[in-house]
Amino acid sequence: MAGIAVYNVRDYGASGIKADNARAAIQAAIDACAAAGGGMVYFPPGEYTSTTVHLRSRVRVYIEAGATVYSSKDRAGFDKYALFYAEDAQNITLEGRGTVHGQAEYEWRLHDIHDWYIYPNQLLAKKAGIPLMRSFPAANTYGNLVLFIHCQDVHISGLSFIDSPTWTMHIFGCDRVVIDAVYVSTSLKAGVWADGIDPDGCRDVRISNCTIETGDDALVFYSGHSYGPARPCENITVTNCRLSSASSALKFCDDNENAIRNVAIENCVITGSNRGIAFMVFDGGILENVVISNVTVECRPFDWFWWGDGDPIHFNCIQRGEIDPNVAKTQQPPAGVIRNVLLRNVIARGTGPNRIHGHIDSPLQNITLENIRLEVTTEPDTYAQKCVNAITVDNALNFRMKDVEVVWDTPHSDRWRSALVIENVKGLTLDGVSARQSPNSPDAAAIVFNGVDGALVQHCRAQAGTAHFLSVTGIGAHDIVFRANDTREARVPVQVSGEVSHDAVREA
Repeated sequence: MAGIAVYNVRDYGASGIKADNARAAIQAAIDACAAAGGGMVYFPPGEYTSTTVHLRSRVRVYIEAGATVYSSKDRAGFDKYALFYAEDAQNITLEGRGTVHGQAEYEWRLHDIHDWYIYPNQLLAKKAGIPLMRSFPAANTYGNLVLFIHCQDVHISGLSFIDSPTWTMHIFGCDRVVIDAVYVSTSLKAGVWADGIDPDGCRDVRISNCTIETGDDALVFYSGHSYGPARPCENITVTNCRLSSASSALKFCDDNENAIRNVAIENCVITGSNRGIAFMVFDGGILENVVISNVTVECRPFDWFWWGDGDPIHFNCIQRGEIDPNVAKTQQPPAGVIRNVLLRNVIARGTGPNRIHGHIDSPLQNITLENIRLEVTTEPDTYAQKCVNAITVDNALNFRMKDVEVVWDTPHSDRWRSALVIENVKGLTLDGVSARQSPNSPDAAAIVFNGVDGALVQHCRAQAGTAHFLSVTGIGAHDIVFRANDTREARVPVQVSGEVSHDAVREA
């Protein structure tokens, strides 16, 4: 710390005793540091309880190992919706080896709101006789741990953020954001709305070396209007992170009103999540230019009130009014866009169906899955067995799968059928796909085309026990080329239904 002006919060009246309100002392130290042109505000080991503190430009907050800053239970003492708050600030830092603790509490009670987004799960749970109990934040649980709005040159590193009452970090409309080596943890059982890191309309974001375990989404990108007009969320890199979530571990959020684009994510591990990687557009925005590589994904279903079904990969382009009838269809924007997405070098395992869904009016464009191993598993005792086909793709243009393998794990579910079902796709390439139908469905095909127009199927392999390798149906089927495939293990290499034109499928 040589050469840096240090402002110790103890020197400004903070006692380091949890029961004392340290807010005035912390704010005085920050204001003094800012007035002097910048420096470090230092939290020595101890416990500090506070309501909202306002960070200032050129102030570096350092929370030492052994120091914990608690979010107060005095809801009336917050003048902003956060513990650490900054707006229109430049060059702000929140770092150290200490802890920021939200003291979130939850209560379990019967579900008393009609939520259309979880309604199908609610019906399944009710049918299974499961009490519709779910968690809600307690009345004394309030605010983000970090809320930065329209700031520049933001640096957050080294700290542990525990039990946030709601989104742990909401970074809105900020430029040049670095988040490195933080640990974020909220209850995976009860932590509703307690996301990990939420960049919203931010530019030039780097997130690295983090561990995020949260009750709600772990890492989620927004382009919404929470604190101003929706801005693009763009130019983002994520590396070397481990994510777990009771909802989605890695999510491109449905709340996309402008654009999320230019994103590169690599060398990440997703464990114990209700949903792995989710690409969602519900509000008319654009999601484009995304590369995700070198990732492992392990999913399992959580409680009925979370989004997701133990599904590793999920695409959904839809209009919000198609889910929620309370949204006036005449007032919602046209369907959004998902395009130019590459998933490469992924090993995934999960119980839920991998749904890759484009909108009928706005098909997915230029989606590529390359070098993917997908293991489909089941939990026999769960009430919600949703997986029928391992991967379903519908409403897409120029969809490509290269070196993709689907494996049915034991025990086999009686619901399982095909490895891959593709419907209403124009411009399809399957290159090096290895598959078979579920062992419990000998009458199913490994791969089903329904209304596919313009497809190349090459270098694919029928796994041992395959009945029908490729089944082609639908009056829209056209120009399907089948060549250089290894179908020795298939009883029937290609099956064509009666409504398909006799020249729609050809071997080359």
